[in-house]
Amino acid sequence: MSHRRIRPFNTRDTYPDQRLANDLAQAVVAGSTVYLRGQVGQELDTGASVAIGDPAGQAEQAMANVAELLEECGARLEDICKATVYLTDIRFREPVYQVLGRWLEGVHPVFTGVVVTALARPEWVVEVDVIAVIPSERG
Repeated sequence: MSHRRIRPFNTRDTYPDQRLANDLAQAVVAGSTVYLRGQVGQELDTGASVAIGDPAGQAEQAMANVAELLEECGARLEDICKATVYLTDIRFREPVYQVLGRWLEGVHPVFTGVVVTALARPEWVVEVDVIAVIPSERG
């Protein structure tokens, strides 16, 4: 089985202030399974952080990224099976989950929420990680 790498990049370009040089991808399609890199309040095309200080705004950007990447992989939001959300503060749960609930209404994925000390950049306060399966009629 071959894997398709979607939007490959190197961390030296994403994190120029850090001494990193890891080859990664925004998504990997393995058979009919789609694995997305955790998405944050960062524009996919420009790398600009958005909605700084606004957990709901960062969740909106993260979910817009998820939708865009899934489409590039041949999947849709309704194909999401597993979602994990990382928050840097438990008080962000309600505003973030309201956004996620709107984007994932009717999808019913398995969902895990985790509170962490920090994410890869100090301005990011929410990260959304998903796994989807492309139905055989589309795959």
